[in-house]
Formats: sequence, structure tokens, C-alpha cells
Amino acid sequence: MSQELSKSPVFDGTGYEPSFFSRGEFVAPKTDYKEIDYKNLNTDKNKKVLVVCTEEKYMDMANGKKFATGNHPVETFVPILHLQSAGYEVDFYTINGNPINLELWALPLKDAVVSNVIEKYSEQLARPKSLKEFVAGGFKSESEYVAVFLPGGHGAMLGLPESEDLKKVINWVVAEDKFMLAICHGPAALLAAGYDADPESFPYKGYKINGFPDTIDVTLPEIGYQPGEMPWFYGGKLKNLGVEFLNDDISGACHTDRKLVTGDSPLAANKFGEMCAEALLKDSNANND
Repeated sequence: MSQELSKSPVFDGTGYEPSFFSRGEFVAPKTDYKEIDYKNLNTDKNKKVLVVCTEEKYMDMANGKKFATGNHPVETFVPILHLQSAGYEVDFYTINGNPINLELWALPLKDAVVSNVIEKYSEQLARPKSLKEFVAGGFKSESEYVAVFLPGGHGAMLGLPESEDLKKVINWVVAEDKFMLAICHGPAALLAAGYDADPESFPYKGYKINGFPDTIDVTLPEIGYQPGEMPWFYGGKLKNLGVEFLNDDISGACHTDRKLVTGDSPLAANKFGEMCAEALLKDSNANND
């Protein structure tokens, strides 16, 4: 049936959303989220996860056309469902505290669990906290953040990789021995820590990850997912900083390297969320022993 759908990107008045063909290929009406009965839950409600999202919507493609993107709702909220089940609430941040942009065309419209968690955080999505203010305040907050989560969607490539404030947050995560969680294009935001810096000082040099491969980004315009070729590719830049990709396709693969947890695509959202929750709980319980 998907063969009958148009491969032309859909104009939204400013830029282009993915074609109906590509949505048929990549956007499912329901996720594969499975609730887990986690043991030894986090009971300290002050311990939370800091989620860094994009406040930008449009990516300027190589041909000058604008791609309507943002953070992928499945990659953002399925992992959050697992974090909640493990006892961790989240605080949403953007660089300047402007509203979060989600790829609304990627919503799983028949998944009530995902819809409900999005509704739960609707106020935060409209009025997230400011990463700039968080950094300026010396990383002080009412919450004790045990991890930083970088959701996917091509929006992770907008504003975040060159952010001086995010660079400081990443270095703070490493210095304080916290977890970094990143899925699909989320690892692109890690480039902030290598922006205009000596590659030898990149904090995740030598780490292995799963992420969305550049080789697939090259092919997406063919099916109208994007209105033109990518302006740049994040994977190659991370490799130049000493990061090793374990995948060259998308299969739902996830990987944990020390305190960096990664997943390759929306296909990984459920497994990635479970791995993140289990890693945080294991670390917390080990510290409490």
C-alpha cells in the first residue's frame, strides 16, 4: 500500500515535512513500548533526568529548502516512560528556554500511552527551562540531575552542536560522573563538547556508540523524507573526534559504554529506554550499598 503514496515532501507554508511515502515507511501508529516492573525503584523524587531539546524547527538543506524537523516524539517519550517507571521524573530544557519543537508528523497517533505522557509534560514543552540560565547559575537547581538525555530527530543538529552552554553541560556531566543518554541523531549534540576544540580533549574520544548512520541520511531525499541533501553529516564529525560507530544500518541496536548509553533510531526507543532506566538504577543501588 505504501507504494501508492506520494514521495513528494509536504510543504507546510515555510518548509517541507516528509512525504507520505516515507511516513508510511518510518512512522508507525503505535510504538513497541512495553512497561517494565523495575525493582529497587528510585524513591528520591529530587533525583531527575535533564532533557535537552531543540527550540529550532527548520533545517536549511544543501539546496536551500527548509526541512521541518525537531525532536522525534517516539525517541523522546518512550525512553521517558521507562525513566518514569524506574522512579525518575524529567525536566525539559532548551538553550534559551524557548518552546520545544517536536516532529508532530511522527506522532504515533494510535498510541494512547505516548499521547498521555506528552500531555503530562505539555506545560514543560511550551515553557522549558533555560540551559543558558542553568549554566550561568553554576549548574545549581532544585533537582539533582543524575543524567542528561539528548533525544533524537534531526532537530538535535539545530543549535545544539555549536552551543557553548551545552558544551559546559557535557563537560559537567563528565566531571561529575553522571550518565549521558542519546538516541538516533541525539549524539550530534555531543559535538558541542568538540566544537572549536582540540580533538584530543573531546570527552567521549574512544567511546563506542549506536546512532543514526550518515549512510542512511544520504538516501533519505530519494523517498522524500527530506526536501534535499543534508547540509552536513554529524556521524563523520564524531568519528573525527574519535567516536566509533558500531552500526551502519538501523535495527534497534543499543549500546552502553561506561556512562554513555546510545540507540540507533526510533526502532531502538523501547530497548534504549529500558537500558537507560536499568543503568541508572544499577548505579544508584551500587552507590547506596
